[in-house]
Amino acid sequence: MMRRHWLLVGACGWVLLILMFVSKFINFSFRIPGDYAERREMFVWTFPSVTTKHTSVQWPDKGASQPYILSSVGPSVVEPIDWQSVNEKRLELLSTVCRNSSMWNLTHTTVDKFVLDRIFVCDKHKILFCQTPKVGNTQWKKVLIVLNGMFSKVEAIPENLVHDHERNGLPRLSSMTDTEIRQRLNSYFKFFIVRDPFERLISAFKDKFVKNPRFEPWYKHDIAPAIIRKYRRSHHDDSDSVGLQFEDFVRYLGDKSGRQRLDRQFGDHIIHWLTYAELCAPCDISYNVVGHHETLERDAPYILKAAGIADLVSYPNIPPGITRYNRTKVERYFTGIGQRDVRRLYASYQGDFSLFDYQRPAFLLD
Repeated sequence: MMRRHWLLVGACGWVLLILMFVSKFINFSFRIPGDYAERREMFVWTFPSVTTKHTSVQWPDKGASQPYILSSVGPSVVEPIDWQSVNEKRLELLSTVCRNSSMWNLTHTTVDKFVLDRIFVCDKHKILFCQTPKVGNTQWKKVLIVLNGMFSKVEAIPENLVHDHERNGLPRLSSMTDTEIRQRLNSYFKFFIVRDPFERLISAFKDKFVKNPRFEPWYKHDIAPAIIRKYRRSHHDDSDSVGLQFEDFVRYLGDKSGRQRLDRQFGDHIIHWLTYAELCAPCDISYNVVGHHETLERDAPYILKAAGIADLVSYPNIPPGITRYNRTKVERYFTGIGQRDVRRLYASYQGDFSLFDYQRPAFLLD
């Protein structure tokens, strides 16, 4: 009996040791998803207007039916959310800001020929697209060109044709009668894309006054000298020969009243740095979708789906990281620019910041 007793005690001891070992293994294995989730957060896009301060939106891979919110409660807690709710939140904010009487002058504009010139029409699929420069609108034009039947795929469209509005087969809303315009505004699917206002201005400055890839000489020879003469503080020696500096550009854009005469002189060339309110009248036209450049990789497929054309055309491939907001670049461009000039610039574009939930750039203003 005694021998059997000690055998039983020994067996129990081994069982306890095994259980302790297994317990440690299980605890270790449960920590792995947490580490993995933390690494994934670097690739998560955030929507401040949709989620809480500590919650991020994780969009699905192609073919998935719904995106997911990664909850701040824990890495293993996920809640389904559809893209339509993201868009609805954006439109709700837009509507709220539009009703704010204190910002009326920054958010409302007359729907005149200038605005209607920005809106391209696809009658075949009942779509209106408002062009907002420096947010990937060239690619959306390609999508509409394919839908209008001029080319079978976006890759086949020559780059020099996209912006040739006499030959690209994209009619503008301004080319139609008042009755036709009203009918389309009331019944067609309407959308446009926005981007952080200051980063968009940097992109416009680089594209038109530094690189000028499409060779538009009037920016260098006509517009830049006019801005320099009026807004450059130092004109000693041959400072005009240096070319337009970003600081000159900021002073010009921040002078809401004084720049009007220059803008009339520049004509439609100024569309690259006008506010979204001036370009697309989002408080005066009821758009169905507002896409964001920073999340375009995720927004574009859903815009195609919402417009009912996802099976007909694809949005061109986007190079990785190209749409991501770059605070370092913004800080670099604004280095050395006086806070007074930056605040005046923000005041001119505050409507765009507020309408589309872009954070006030405190790191530049305070």
